[in-house]
Amino acid sequence: MGIWFRPYTVAELDQQSRDSMSEYLDIRFSEIGPDYLRATMPVDARTWQPFGLLHGGASATLAETLGSVGANCCVDPDRYYCVGQELNANHLRSARSGRVTGTARPIHVGKRSQVWDIRIDDDGGRLTCVSRLTLAVIEGTRPRFPAGGGRP
Repeated sequence: MGIWFRPYTVAELDQQSRDSMSEYLDIRFSEIGPDYLRATMPVDARTWQPFGLLHGGASATLAETLGSVGANCCVDPDRYYCVGQELNANHLRSARSGRVTGTARPIHVGKRSQVWDIRIDDDGGRLTCVSRLTLAVIEGTRPRFPAGGGRP
């Protein structure tokens, strides 16, 4: 089980992403390790910038998705939830097609904050982006989707 509050499955993590930006961008969780999460995202018209390269904002979305989901898997969901406070992303190499793969690992898992390192590679295993995400750990129940919008 490692750092996780309870055992999670890839299917559960994908299900949590329905009706969200993650689903629209086709971010798919692919692996849960003892101290990491992995997910992929396509490099296509949904994620390109105007020159046909992977948009930095799409990489940031993949990074924040991985770090946020990872952080929330480390806490008791009946007592806490985690929200992003700061994201730093350094774009190192462009990608034009295929899928990129992000791997998130915690640097710090504390009672009030968490810090996650996220590395994104292209299909050839070349590093395209490194990110660090800081999250606040909030006591209370997780917010619900607004009435009339989002998931029921």
